[in-house]
Parts: sequence; C-alpha cells; structure tokens
Amino acid sequence: MAILRFAKLHGTANDFVYVDARAGFPGDPAALAPRLCDRRRGIGADGLILLESSAAADCRMTIYNADGSRAEMCGNGIRGLAKFVHDRGLVTADPLRVETDAGVKTVRTELNGDGRVARVSVDMGRPLWDGRQIPVAADGEVVDRPLEVDGHRYVVTCVSMGNPHCVVFVDGDVAGLPLADLGPRFARHPFFPRGVNTEFVRALGPERLEMRVWERGAGETMACGTGACAAAVAAARTGRGGRRVVVALRGGELEIDWRLDDRVLMTGDAVEVIEGQVEV
Repeated sequence: MAILRFAKLHGTANDFVYVDARAGFPGDPAALAPRLCDRRRGIGADGLILLESSAAADCRMTIYNADGSRAEMCGNGIRGLAKFVHDRGLVTADPLRVETDAGVKTVRTELNGDGRVARVSVDMGRPLWDGRQIPVAADGEVVDRPLEVDGHRYVVTCVSMGNPHCVVFVDGDVAGLPLADLGPRFARHPFFPRGVNTEFVRALGPERLEMRVWERGAGETMACGTGACAAAVAAARTGRGGRRVVVALRGGELEIDWRLDDRVLMTGDAVEVIEGQVEV
C-alpha cells in the first residue's frame, strides 16, 4: 500500500481529483482512476488529473476519465489545475503554459482578496472543422449535417476543441432530454471512430446558450469546458449565436469568446473542495 496525497477541485461543478505526480505516481493511473472517481467507494469525481513535469511548457496536465480512459484536453480541468498549482506555489508562472495531449494551452488567473485563484481564463486554441481531424467518418466539414442515430434523424455540427464534439441544437428545454439514453448512442455511433462528446444546445439569444453534455468516458457531467467552446463556435458558425456568449450548464456558467484571430477564450470559476490522502 502507498499513501496518495490529493486535492479535489471543480470548475462549474465538473470535478476532478488532482495529484502532484512530478516525482512519480504509485501504480497505473488508468487502473486507479475508476476507484478514485467512484462516488460511493472513492473520493468521487469526473476524472483524475496528474500534474507532471514538461520540457515544452511550465508543467504538464494528464487526464484520465472516470472510467480510466485517457482524455486529450479538459477546459474545466485545466482551470482547476491552474488553481491547484498557484495556491500551493507548485508552479508560479502567470500566464501559465500547460502541456496537454492536445498541445500547449495558455492560462491566466484572476485572484481574490487573499491572493488565491478565483477565476481562470484559458486560450483553448482554434476549432478544427475538418472531419478527419476531429475525427469523424467524413471528409470536409460537418456543419448542420443530418445524422441518423438508432433510427432517429438529427442535425449535427462536429468540431474538435482538442477532443471530438458533436453539437445538436434543439428547440425545446434541454432539461427534459433523456441524456442517459441519448448520450451513449452518439458516443458508440460508427460515425465517431474515437467516440464523441455530445452537446445538446438551445440558443436563448445571440449572447446566451443553454447546454447539457454527455462526455465519453464520464457520462453526463455538470459542465464541460471544451464542450461549451464547441457549442459556442457551432452556434456562431450556423448563425444561432454571436462570437461572445455565455453558456449556461447544469453546474453554472462559462464565458466563451471566439476571437477574430480564430482562437477561443474560455473564462470560468475554479473552486477547491477538499484535500487529503488515501491508501492505494
């Protein structure tokens, strides 16, 4: 048995277990993530995030979903990482450059009165629209394209924000959607060779979207940062929203700015819940 020190943080109620793994990690994190993330027998979280050293940036973030699968990028998770390292003095750079499986991301923090991180802005990079790069089983762009899922026809827009997203715009209230049924059907669809995160979005006006999300490897989460970015750029691209919007999720709100240089800026909270240690 080894003792693993951790902290649990959330961004817009999308919660993660954080571990400083720069000196190593006891065992296989992919195997340990389901145990740590179990909400009844473990700490409880949507994923496990490791802080690691990087030769390309100030630090590295490695993400494991609650089922142990690897995620390329997580917008809410990287905000939590910025608070995790800043408030403990583990990495002091600001802006902070974080290496991820989706490239290096630049993060800027906003501090509260006691010098601790309250909000974080992340340069999420440029959206990728090419089908094979997302990836989906289609050439070219997938914008307002019909897709049949288990006998039902949907109109989808697909984009990568470092990981694959399928955005479905709906006319009614998203709160009543049977996401536990719909989400896995999209995630397992052969059109998505590496699975997909699916956002069900209602446009409430040019500056506001309402969204629920099903994440591959985690199920429905209270929020998804990359998903909010995907929803925002898809809304702007299809004329359903402007380039600066607030995305309302079950866990709170995120501000998304699709700038004229094509880069997407995401801003939201970062909150520490607990810290402790657990036998592994």
